Amino acid sequence: QVFTFNGVKIKVEPSDKVKNGAPMSIICHADISKNTDFQLKHNFTFFKDGKLVFMTISDKEDARYEIPVAKSADTGDYECRVKAGDKLVISKPIYVWVAGMTKPILTADKKEVSEGEIVKLRCELPEEVPPLEFFFRKIKTNSEPIEKRVAEQNQNFSEMEYYVEAGDNILQFDCFGKRQVKAGWESSQHSNKTLVTVKEPFRKPTLITRPSNNLTEGDIIEFECSTVAAEMRGIEIIFQKNRTILNSVRDKKFLKYSTLATQEDSGEYQCKVEQGAVSKTTKLNVFVSELFPKPTLSASMTQLDENKDLILNCSINGLRRANFSILRKSSSGDILLKKSKILAIKVNVNDTGSYTCKAEVKGIIKESKPVRISVYAPVSKPTLSVVSGSPEVVLGKPLQLICHSVMGTPPITFTFYKGDEIKKNVTNDTYATFLDEDIRLNDNGGYRCDARNNHSSGVKTSNTLNVTVIVPIRGASLGSVPYGEVEVGSDTAFLCSVKEGSWPIDFKFFKKTDHEVLLHKVREYSDRTIWHKKTMKRKDTGTYYCMASNRASVDVRSRPITISVILAAWQKGVIAAFVLTAMAGAGAVALWWFLRKKKKAKGPSMEMSGSALAPNLTSEKLTRPPSDGNYYSGSGYIEDNENHMKSTDESKGPDLESAEVDYTEVEVSTLDPHR
Repeated sequence: QVFTFNGVKIKVEPSDKVKNGAPMSIICHADISKNTDFQLKHNFTFFKDGKLVFMTISDKEDARYEIPVAKSADTGDYECRVKAGDKLVISKPIYVWVAGMTKPILTADKKEVSEGEIVKLRCELPEEVPPLEFFFRKIKTNSEPIEKRVAEQNQNFSEMEYYVEAGDNILQFDCFGKRQVKAGWESSQHSNKTLVTVKEPFRKPTLITRPSNNLTEGDIIEFECSTVAAEMRGIEIIFQKNRTILNSVRDKKFLKYSTLATQEDSGEYQCKVEQGAVSKTTKLNVFVSELFPKPTLSASMTQLDENKDLILNCSINGLRRANFSILRKSSSGDILLKKSKILAIKVNVNDTGSYTCKAEVKGIIKESKPVRISVYAPVSKPTLSVVSGSPEVVLGKPLQLICHSVMGTPPITFTFYKGDEIKKNVTNDTYATFLDEDIRLNDNGGYRCDARNNHSSGVKTSNTLNVTVIVPIRGASLGSVPYGEVEVGSDTAFLCSVKEGSWPIDFKFFKKTDHEVLLHKVREYSDRTIWHKKTMKRKDTGTYYCMASNRASVDVRSRPITISVILAAWQKGVIAAFVLTAMAGAGAVALWWFLRKKKKAKGPSMEMSGSALAPNLTSEKLTRPPSDGNYYSGSGYIEDNENHMKSTDESKGPDLESAEVDYTEVEVSTLDPHR
């Protein structure tokens, strides 16, 4: 028995899109080829979204999964698997959409509520499978529904709370659900409408005015705010204009408020009644017409010199009779100057300030706009100085100047000049500063400043300030005479100079050791200085440098030079002569000792021969036997001295390289060994 699968197919009847509530069949067909006609058991398994939903065993090549009433939860991807013998084949998936959702059910926990209470609603989609979205709607008469959305991931119902506001008389609620399908979002029908009746704990307040809401300044206006409540406990009545609370009462049915009407009292008033979470408001507009306009304060001058006359006049357009007063504004309160329409005074600087006037008619007081009066004292002659104190500046560095006037009423305008060029204008109280960052070597025009204010006396000018420009030290160098090598006991002149720099210049000479040693310092009104060091010694050998500085406060150091202190020529000659003399004496002693030793060894005959030869030693040329090493030839002696002198000459330096040494050759005659 041989068989093979040609394929497995799945289909939906009547179609892959079925209406909610209609019957639906999922059919799986296995296409199998056999070598003979024999019965074969087929194991059919149906899956929806990867989960097992139905299975059957049949000897037929078709199997059906019947769904009598399709629901939206049946929407998904279906596939079937067919197993025969040890062979298994899986179909391609097919997407089935059950269109439409079940109608949701809405319930409310209360059928009757009071304003300010909470209504709790529950919306359920009994045959649907999460995730789902629920939409609750609050429906009021003659207004758009208020909708709220809730997403539920794990359940097919949702709950929502609604606050019952003031004015909600009869409320209706409903809900609907949504789910996501491949084609997008699918919505359910709207649920049943649930009706909720609302009770009022108190009525909207009543607000009235007496005599009316159109008045004239000076009239008495009275407000009355009232309400009707089932329970007065916890009732609060608040009366306010804009955001300002004017009056309030608790546990009472009404409130009264009265005042003398002014034009500022025009506007919107509101009476607010509150109890717990419920608040109701009634608004009323009041218009108060003007009895007379605000007074006007005029001044003969607003800016004037001290000791001048000032006249202030208070007036009302179109009205002659009123009670006038003129005042001066102060941080501690208004100062009454005179109960009159006109004020005339001779001013001083302390009279600077703001002035107003007031007018009273029928108990209504109105105040004018303030008038600013400025009284000026003349500025004194300004002084110009350098902020750092000294009237000098280093080339390339900024220069800060300050111009100051001791006297004068602010604001004062200061003008800075460099030469005849205006550099800066500054308005300040008593002083101003100027920073000149463009300092050049030829800046010799001087600085000055002007000061002026609104006094009629005009401009005052400072004295001219001349500033010295300090050029920093540059290019210090050190030399010496003689240079390099100096004989012991001689003098040395050290010359320290700079390429440029303002005088005076401080020169310092140092010798380098383990620490810096200051040898000499001097202040010169020159770009160079010479220091004579007397009687140089061997310990003065070393490295020297100099340092130069001026008022620019920058120390400039030269390159170091090396000085070697050597012996003088006559000292070298004395040493050489002493060495030669010592060597000659040593040779004579050695010769004497040798001859004496020989004499003792040879006996009397040798002594006679020696004595006979002695007079001839200096005149005869002696030849040294090859085997005798106890005699030193004159030339050998002198060569030693010559070598010593050469080493001395080499240490003496180039001045002694050409010196000649005189020497004498001495030859010793050969003695007869048998004698």
